[in-house]
Amino acid sequence: MNGWFTLRGRKHSFQIDRRTVAMTVLLIIANLAAIVVCVGLGSTSISPLAVIRTIIGIGESSDSMIIFSLRLPRVIIAVLVGSALAVSGALLQGIVRNPLTSPDIIGISGGASLGTVVFILYFSHVSIRFMPLSAVVGAFAAAFLIYLFAYRRGITPLRLVLIGIGMATALTAVTYMLILTASFTPTAVAVKAFTFMTGSIYGVSWERDVLTLLPWIFILLPVAFIYARHLNVQELGDEVATSVGSPVHVKRTILLFISVALAGAAVAIGGAINFIGLMAPHIARKLVGPAYGGVIPVSALIGSLVLLLSDLVARVAFIPLDIPAGVFTAAIGAPFFIYLLYRHRSGA
Repeated sequence: MNGWFTLRGRKHSFQIDRRTVAMTVLLIIANLAAIVVCVGLGSTSISPLAVIRTIIGIGESSDSMIIFSLRLPRVIIAVLVGSALAVSGALLQGIVRNPLTSPDIIGISGGASLGTVVFILYFSHVSIRFMPLSAVVGAFAAAFLIYLFAYRRGITPLRLVLIGIGMATALTAVTYMLILTASFTPTAVAVKAFTFMTGSIYGVSWERDVLTLLPWIFILLPVAFIYARHLNVQELGDEVATSVGSPVHVKRTILLFISVALAGAAVAIGGAINFIGLMAPHIARKLVGPAYGGVIPVSALIGSLVLLLSDLVARVAFIPLDIPAGVFTAAIGAPFFIYLLYRHRSGA
């Protein structure tokens, strides 16, 4: 008996590794446990049993206000943003066939940050529902510039990463300069923009943040999973993929659109949270192998778990201070990136 089974539909079929199913179930359980712990811990602690009772509607009214108004929206945003960044990174690494790639490292998140800060500074009177759209436009503009500067009779992985790192630095500088020179901007708006640049999910709400991000995630994540099998074909090279009937450029464009849109929407709500898109796909490949049918869902669950735990530490380790979660993801991700660079150089 082999380790695979196949799900077939009218237009799509998926061959799924049993190890992937087992790992997905374990990660779902880990995420649910982390959600209960994250909701329960804070300046006022609530026991896991009380959290579960409150969520299913039979808890104390005092716990209900803390959980539903203050903590649960933040936990849901951590799940959505972490999943989106992780899947965006997995798709991007598959598209360019470069394990050092992620939306934040090559500047796509920087473009999304710039688009969001422009929205915060100049269009704060417009409905917040349009903020992810502004971030996605900024992310696509950054992706176009990176491709334009990196192209020279083709794209090499190393050139793409180097151009992307430079672009990310430049976009971050432009964003900070924009905040500092916008003298007409109220102090509260400038503080919000600076907090956003550190990557924080502090103060999120159901209507303003969760309901704004939810449609993007519910549409784009399933589409990413459906198109994941095309990445497996493209891993063999463009000539082989074309020979087996895969429209390489069309599929690659669609996958790039999904990756950039996920990163843009996540950055619009969660801010400039770095390195999740780099770490989660690598960990996923270690756990379930290189097939993207497994890498995509497992990456999403790992990204969710990493941001949940990072935000938990940010909230409770320095009470009464609330440290941005992006500080902790960067503290983990920067050494991880250095390790990957070293290993990549050694392999080369």
